[in-house]
Amino acid sequence: MIVLDGISKEFRLNGRRKLVADKISATFPSDKSIAMLGRNGAGKSTLLNMIGGSLRLDAGEIRTTGAISWPVGFAGSFHPDLTGAQNTRFIARVYGVDTAELSDFVEDFAQLGSHFRLPIRTYSSGMRSRLAFGVSIGIKFDTYLIDEVTSVGDANFKEKSKRYLNERLETSGALVVSHSMPLIQEICTAAAVLENGKLTYFEDLKEGIACHLRNMRAQ
Repeated sequence: MIVLDGISKEFRLNGRRKLVADKISATFPSDKSIAMLGRNGAGKSTLLNMIGGSLRLDAGEIRTTGAISWPVGFAGSFHPDLTGAQNTRFIARVYGVDTAELSDFVEDFAQLGSHFRLPIRTYSSGMRSRLAFGVSIGIKFDTYLIDEVTSVGDANFKEKSKRYLNERLETSGALVVSHSMPLIQEICTAAAVLENGKLTYFEDLKEGIACHLRNMRAQ
């Protein structure tokens, strides 16, 4: 379960104030896949990063139960001078999973070939994304934070990513940010709509999508 208790976050860009979270309070159950909906720039990814712990709150508190992933596919924590294999084993030790098992899974999944044993700094952005997705999905979490991860790679890799993701979500919950409405409708059962710093939770996915579409038309 993820509990947002009066959380606030704002940015200042070119002297202008951008409020992305305005005293938001909400509870996300652990057993649901929840679509995080909102127009471009509403703060969906920012909210996911705050829940994942990679971005500091201005005010409020986030409480969680169970194991919460970092945003799936996030490659920012990789050490550039370590190889893909070394980074994978390091993360396995941090999260207390079998290093050889995770390394074997990621090597097979990411399809990096010999690059798996080369430094991350030699990777293209697509290679880093494939490695990051493999590491993320290779570890079992109670709730996954997902931000446009199935947009990475060619058609075969996208299909494989979706298949593995669906397998994980059979026993785990998720918060999902995606511009793909077919993907949202396929893997989510509830929705949270972020608009002007306010968050509205909908148990019914269709109601959440309808609210989001009304906001988009109003824009």
